[in-house]
Amino acid sequence: MSKYDVIIKNGTIITASDIYQADIGIKDGKVVEISTAIGDDAAKVIDAKNKYVIPGGIDAHTHLDMPFGGTFSSDDFQTGSKAAAIGGTTAVIDFSVQPGGGTLADALRIWKEKAEKACIDYGFHIAITNCDDNAIKEIPEMMEEGVTSFKVYMVYDGMRVDDEAFMKILEKSAECHALVGVHCENYYVIKHLTEELLAAGKVEPKYHAVSRPAKCEGEAANRAIKLAEMTNAPLMIVHNTCEESISRIKEARDKGIKVMAETCPQYLLLSEDNYEEPDFGGSKYVMSPPLRDKNNWDYIWKQIKDGVISTVATDHCPFFLEQKRLGIDNFAKIPNGAPGIEARIPLMFTYGPKHGLSLQKVVEVTSTNPAKIYGMYPQKGTIAVRSDADIVIFDPEKKVTITKSMMHENVDYTSYEGFELEGYPVMTLSRGDIIAENGEYVGEEKRGKYIKKKNKIGEVILPVNK
Repeated sequence: MSKYDVIIKNGTIITASDIYQADIGIKDGKVVEISTAIGDDAAKVIDAKNKYVIPGGIDAHTHLDMPFGGTFSSDDFQTGSKAAAIGGTTAVIDFSVQPGGGTLADALRIWKEKAEKACIDYGFHIAITNCDDNAIKEIPEMMEEGVTSFKVYMVYDGMRVDDEAFMKILEKSAECHALVGVHCENYYVIKHLTEELLAAGKVEPKYHAVSRPAKCEGEAANRAIKLAEMTNAPLMIVHNTCEESISRIKEARDKGIKVMAETCPQYLLLSEDNYEEPDFGGSKYVMSPPLRDKNNWDYIWKQIKDGVISTVATDHCPFFLEQKRLGIDNFAKIPNGAPGIEARIPLMFTYGPKHGLSLQKVVEVTSTNPAKIYGMYPQKGTIAVRSDADIVIFDPEKKVTITKSMMHENVDYTSYEGFELEGYPVMTLSRGDIIAENGEYVGEEKRGKYIKKKNKIGEVILPVNK
């Protein structure tokens, strides 16, 4: 019997803290040795010469098989997890949504059933949509089940909670050391502007962005921060798009308030100009919050570099163009969301360094920080002895132009058509198994495992109260 199941040799290992040359020995799904002299005693030896060896990505914001606007996102846990694996992501944290009239336990049960088709590992946040006394009581119960983070929507009929309910969730989360994630936009302003635009006959996709201005996001972020400050609850503001929200987060963190920020590649690389795409093509980019003025790009990249923004996720929630046509005569009826789960890692490794990010920082925001914040570290999010062997071999010399034809997401377009990439994943291992190679999924079906997140909120990322 071989000493190792797999050896990865001659690669350049990149973690959130280090870059170095070493070999990796893997046994029973775990990293068991990192050394410069491991040898070749393995069932399989992988030569990673001239390649980066990085921790598998963790996408902490996905919406697989999610009901929205009378339809469902087009990627389920099978198709979405395969696309993720090919693109270098080895775990997702998906949003389970409390069903109407149901409990948080119902949400977790429903999403666990959906996730039985997953090919990579997964965890869950729970979105609380009906904040009654029973839901509040369920928060510690869900934490015992491995859910350490809860989502609050400040928008969307049927999903949003008011400030009183938000406050109750924050108070309970502070007591339990849970993390609350929040979608920050001002519901009433959006409702007013939407009604005005539609009454004026302005129904095209571009008016989606007009109805949800950046100040709407900034105001809601500031309000969420103030509620978190009053309750001393840790807060994660998700999918930040603009200086209006991120500047409020920076100010709060400078004061020691326990708030963190997430952004997504679309807000770093796409802009409101995309809504001008003809023939209803702008609908592809209808997401909330919407794409902004490209003048925000440099600011957001800098906040990633400076550590104000802790994670880069995707908010992956794709819909076929035919589904988007539900809003052909009314932008407010276009299903909100876009694909991105497959492209995140190569996009960040290409464009991150162009905007001042070190390779370690790219690993930090796409893998290590999500693992730390959401209680998966050090099982996930790093390459270290005793960690899961979730490893991506990334070829920095591989030139790729993104096209729909090369992507595996279950949708009929990609938001990043024509983007030039300098480097691409050529192999993905999950718990020591090779599951993707050279742009194809090669692993077993339904091999993903539920990861019970630990009750840790990434103390190294939260600011220290001053």
